Amino acid sequence: MKRCLKDISKKWEFWLFVLLVGVNIINMSISDIYLNIPNLSSAFQIFLDKGFLVLAMSFILVAGQIDISVGSIIALSAVVMGVSYNAGSGVPMPLAMLLCLGTATVCGLINGFLITRFHELPSMIVTLSTMIIFRGIASIILEDKGAGKFPGWFSFLSWGNVGPVPFVLIVFLIAAVLLALLMRKSVFGRKVRAIGAGRLAARFSGVNDNNVLLACYGLMGFLSGVGALFLASKTGSTRPNMATGYEMDVIAMAVLGGFSTVGGKGNLLGAVFAVFLIGLMNFGLGLVNIP
Repeated sequence: MKRCLKDISKKWEFWLFVLLVGVNIINMSISDIYLNIPNLSSAFQIFLDKGFLVLAMSFILVAGQIDISVGSIIALSAVVMGVSYNAGSGVPMPLAMLLCLGTATVCGLINGFLITRFHELPSMIVTLSTMIIFRGIASIILEDKGAGKFPGWFSFLSWGNVGPVPFVLIVFLIAAVLLALLMRKSVFGRKVRAIGAGRLAARFSGVNDNNVLLACYGLMGFLSGVGALFLASKTGSTRPNMATGYEMDVIAMAVLGGFSTVGGKGNLLGAVFAVFLIGLMNFGLGLVNIP
């Protein structure tokens, strides 16, 4: 038992859990309404749209890469959804949502294509460029205007509950479990970790690093689209400047969760703890008007 406890105490996820407990204790001590169930539900609904991006960013970081265009991907895909739904006769909302996911996935694949075809360009430079380009395209489409007037049921994505549990929390936990299994138990996950530990060595071992990285960035794009759906549902409209600064928040959560920026290291459980840690800390401080 002592050996087991000693091994657990050496894990970064254990100390993240301790910090998470500490944050909740502090929040309860500074605010009497923190443990109010509706308040906690609204807390999850406020910050969990970033959680989907953290899950995907974990794969990018494990592979030794980075993506700072995620906020711009959210903006562009959400703008495409809003414009397609509102333009002229418009398209049905389910089709507009598919266009959002498709646009975001294509943006992710563009990042992956550039990174895998031009090896001399670091992923930081590529995604910095596409960050500017994607948000620029969103600005060209909508300029300084907004697009909204979504159907009433669309707000259920962010603000709806299944019983007492927020719908977004259920979707996030399901996604976290599935992606954790993908990272830890699948051949694909082992290939991603091998590339992060040593891309050249992985290539000589028979791993097609280009295809794996392309899939990672495609996943990043798709989950950015999911985040765009929840963010647009939360705000009720889309604008070219939405999700500004999301990339830094997402990278901070992933690194706090134990993922190394040089690749090959990290556990998705730590990323999940980091999402709740930072999200609940911000929420608790907000209850007492501390920015």
